[in-house]
Amino acid sequence: MAERLRVMFRWLGRVGVAFLILFGAYLAAGAFNRGGLRLVFGFGALITGTWLAIRLLRMAARHATWRLRNRLLVTYLFISVVPIVLVAGLAIASGYALVAQMAVYLVTSELDRRIDGVRSAAASVVRTAPADRMAVMKGMIDLFYSEHYPGIEVALRDSGKLRRYPEASSILPPPNGWEPSSGVLLRQGNYFLWSYAKTPTGDVTVTVPMTREFLDSLVPNLGLIDFGGTSIATRRSNRLPNEVAVSRLPPAMHRMDRELAWFASIPTFRWDRPGDTSTGLLTVRTRATAVLGQVFDRKADLAQTGLQIALVIGVVVFFIVEIVSLVIGVTMTRTITSAVHRLYGGTQKVIEGDFSHRIEVRGRDQLAELSRSFNTMTENLEKLLVVAKEKERLQSEIEIAREVQSQLFPRVVPQTRTLKLTAICQPARMVSGDYYDYEIIRESQVALAIGDVAGKGISAALLMATLQSSLRTQLQSWLEAAAAPAGGRSSGPVSTSRLVGRLNTQLHALTSPEKYATFCLGIYDEASGSFTYTNAGHLPPLLVCDGVPSRLDVNGTVVGAFPFSVYNESRVDMKSGDLLLCFTDGVTEPENEYGEMFGEDRLTELVARNAHRTDEQIVDLVLSSVHDWTASEELQDDMTMLLARRT
Repeated sequence: MAERLRVMFRWLGRVGVAFLILFGAYLAAGAFNRGGLRLVFGFGALITGTWLAIRLLRMAARHATWRLRNRLLVTYLFISVVPIVLVAGLAIASGYALVAQMAVYLVTSELDRRIDGVRSAAASVVRTAPADRMAVMKGMIDLFYSEHYPGIEVALRDSGKLRRYPEASSILPPPNGWEPSSGVLLRQGNYFLWSYAKTPTGDVTVTVPMTREFLDSLVPNLGLIDFGGTSIATRRSNRLPNEVAVSRLPPAMHRMDRELAWFASIPTFRWDRPGDTSTGLLTVRTRATAVLGQVFDRKADLAQTGLQIALVIGVVVFFIVEIVSLVIGVTMTRTITSAVHRLYGGTQKVIEGDFSHRIEVRGRDQLAELSRSFNTMTENLEKLLVVAKEKERLQSEIEIAREVQSQLFPRVVPQTRTLKLTAICQPARMVSGDYYDYEIIRESQVALAIGDVAGKGISAALLMATLQSSLRTQLQSWLEAAAAPAGGRSSGPVSTSRLVGRLNTQLHALTSPEKYATFCLGIYDEASGSFTYTNAGHLPPLLVCDGVPSRLDVNGTVVGAFPFSVYNESRVDMKSGDLLLCFTDGVTEPENEYGEMFGEDRLTELVARNAHRTDEQIVDLVLSSVHDWTASEELQDDMTMLLARRT
């Protein structure tokens, strides 16, 4: 038993347990006629019950809607039934609130009318000549006020003399400090209707005790009316002869005619605090039929009968439409689910590898077209699998090409006495068409190279590999040829222009005419600090000396395009702390969302401003600036940088 309870509580959750407790308290409050508590518990049960219903519906939908037929039924439930239930619930709740507020309105309106009557009584005495005031008071109360204002008392104070009516009453004028006013008064724990007015030589005070009988007489046959909860006990022992009997809650006309209760706050004067007001609570307990009986004219039987007949006809038509809609919905649902079931069977055959299976096509609607599309799909699926395998093979080959290309870049940075080298290459695709290289020659010289092959992808990567291989071959051949006459040592310098010229001739001979590359080759001599270079159509390298940037020359056209190209060479001296930056157009040509390129000027300013930083910091700063400029992590072109700083 305990285990079952644990399972039930786990299934309901905390919200479900709270709903059960609040609902039980709601029933208990109804059994003990606790209207206020029942309202609070009922509201709490409504909130938790709604949450619990949503949770249970989600759980049921998760378990019951795997099949399409069940899913459609649940869909119909949410489309049709749930809105009707919500509208009905909203109508019931709104009707409850409206009837309750109407009951309070009837009572407060009558109470305001009675207060106006008390105010009129005081005003009548004030307007009367002083000699006739007592006679007016007596005639007014006896003839007009005694029936609807049981227990009314009037106190007239004129030139210091106090007179009352009825003469046996104990009413007293209010304490000093009161201004003319009227409304509800709290005096010594009792509630009164009162009005206070001033005359030229005194004042007039009128009070009516708010007994249970008085409250029930406001709207007869409405229900139980209470104000403040104190006037009943204080007046029951002194019931006046003309007070009516205490009202009871009207009997229920049918099962749905439940008790309802509502309240209103009424401003209340304090006898011992002139001009000060507090809030009194007016409570009304009644039934809907009693309120409607007060509002509507019961004599209009013909109109009410016609309204009832129209309502019944509307309900019958509603149910007929619902039944017809249900039949049509079930028929269409079976059509849909049958087609989907055939499609499901076909997919199971495909999962098993049977691509020859064809499903039966029925009808000419969209589901039939879907079945035909499925049959066409199975015919083409085998071809698509062949294409997918071919693509997988090509992807594997591209991955191999990327790994091979990564081996072509220098693995170890040369160790020199006066030059620090830093390089990075970020391909836009899996393989890159950019190229950089460095190599020590003659132990005191360092060859630096950077290039950018036209195009992207595999073709550019293959040309990049050819460029790297040709450069290293030309360097080795040059060194061997230069060293041979001198017994292993060469006195002549390496000519960058001749090396680039030979490289151009070789690339033009081995590649197609549309293949070319921009290229820059330089030789740094540690002994003199000079940098001799040939720039073949590449972006001018940037040299920063003492924080002042300058761009190097371009000595010729691109390599591999024309066999007759002539190349020159230039020379600059590098001092300690000078920074040389070689880069490709993937750094300067990326565009922002407005089509504006990052540009060489922006790069020059950025490097010059941060030349005091380390080379790694400069590389990271440039890359992050380009990414911020494009507002995208995806590269528009290969980005390559080669930094050389003289120490």
